[in-house]
Parts: sequence; structure tokens; C-alpha cells
Amino acid sequence: MNDYLEIFLNSFKRFGHYTWSEITFGVSPWYINYFWWLVVLSVVVWALEIIFPWRKSQAIIRKDFWLDAFYMFFNFYLFKLIIFFAFSSLVETWFVALIGGLDNLVVYDTKQLNQVVQLIVFFVVLDFIQWFTHLNLHRFKFLWRFHKVHHSVEEMGFAAHLRFHWMENVLYTPMKYIAMMLIGNFDPQQAYIVYYISIAIGHFNHANIDLSYGPLKYILNNPRMHIWHHAYELPEDRKHGANYGISLSIWDYIFGTAYIPSNGRDIKLGFKGLEQFPKGFFGQFFYDISPFRKKE
Repeated sequence: MNDYLEIFLNSFKRFGHYTWSEITFGVSPWYINYFWWLVVLSVVVWALEIIFPWRKSQAIIRKDFWLDAFYMFFNFYLFKLIIFFAFSSLVETWFVALIGGLDNLVVYDTKQLNQVVQLIVFFVVLDFIQWFTHLNLHRFKFLWRFHKVHHSVEEMGFAAHLRFHWMENVLYTPMKYIAMMLIGNFDPQQAYIVYYISIAIGHFNHANIDLSYGPLKYILNNPRMHIWHHAYELPEDRKHGANYGISLSIWDYIFGTAYIPSNGRDIKLGFKGLEQFPKGFFGQFFYDISPFRKKE
């Protein structure tokens, strides 16, 4: 028990130290500085929204802009600093001890492949796992209660990308680890590259910019497609939603969950009952664990 407590506390300290190193430009090599990458990416996409707005009547500081900006840093730093990184290290240590090493789970080791091919395989497999997880966040009522936080966005903008309930970290992360274990370990630099690309695509998918990528729309997710994922009204045969793709749209076309009936620029966003949904961070944070919440 003392060993696990030490792992927990050391992980907490390591992530806190690493986070401070990012903020103060102390990480090496420089390109693994996710904190400032997120800041620069957000400013660039926000500038593009201002210069080339799709919904021209939408304010530059749109509704809930600052709430979403706070979510960006809470989900990727504060929540992980407070509990999640240390908890993940603890679970990983326990799991490795249980099965005798992660290499025992490898189905196909991609280390034998060219590094570029490895990167592509890593990106595609991880994206499919996220698509599948996202699909289930909509299909199962218990999971949908958490995912509602993300769908409480009423005006779309880049920062809406990272407005999500803290439980989604708990749900997505183990699925990603499972995928990585099945196809072998990857160079940390590859993980950073895939992470950066995914965050950038996610920012653009939610941005107030008209992008569809031409024929590439059948491969890459885009604002015209993703706006319908957030639609308030959907037909009966789409009652659980549509367009679940995170970075890639191809999964939705393959499995028949793609839905783009029109341009979608000015459609109403949200879900039925949004009017009663908590508007502030703390109301949303405790929404699904409060003993006083209304039953659906």
C-alpha cells in the first residue's frame, strides 16, 4: 500500500513540475511544449475566425467563450494535475503487475514498420478508438449524461472543442491505452505529433470558419460536418446523433453515421432540455454526481 501511495504522490509531483517547465519554456526539445502549442494554436484559429467568419453575425467573444477557454486549461492541466495523472500512473503500475508487462498484450508490433507508416497507423487506430468511444457516449444514457456538457455549446467556436465533462478523460484515456498496447509501444515523439494534429483538427472542426476540404471531406472531419453533430433537432432515425468522427470523417461514411443534409451554418445547437442545464462550470462539473439533480 505504501508503494502505491508513493507512486501516486511522485506522479503528482512530476506532472506539476513538468507543467511548470512548459509554462516557463523549460522543456526540451522545445516542440514538446504542449501548453504554449495550445495557446498559439488557439490564438491562430481564433484570428482566422475573426478574419474569415462563417457566421458573420456571431460575436468575436461569443456566448460562453470564457467558459470554454477555462475548460481548455482545466481538462488538460488542472484536472490532470489535481488527480488524473497520478491516478493513471497508479492504475498502470497495478495493471502491469497483474499481467506481467504490457508487451504481453501486443497483437501486432508496428516497430518493424517504417516510422512514417507507424505514425499513420498510430493516428488511424487511435482515431477509430475515439470514434467508437464517442459513438457510445451518445448511445448509452449513462455516458450521454456526461457528454451533455460538450453538447451544451449554443454558439460554435474553436474553444468549444475542449468543453467536456471531466469523466470523459476517464473514459477516453483507457481506450487509447488499450489501442496502443495492442499495436506496440510508440516513440514519444510520434505520440506528440499525433496529439498535436488531433488537437489542431478538433479546433478547426469547432471553429466559426467555413471549411469542407473538397474531396478530402470524406476523410477529414470538418466544420460543415461537425456542426450537424451538435444539431438541436435531428430526424428520428438519427435520435442518438450523427457524425461521431474526431479527426477522421471516414468512419462515419463507412458505418453509415454520416449526416449532412444542408449547409448547417445557422442551425440551432444543443439538445432538448438545454434550457434547464447548468450554465456555469461548477454546475456542470457536479451535474452528474449531485444527489439533488433531477432524474431523466
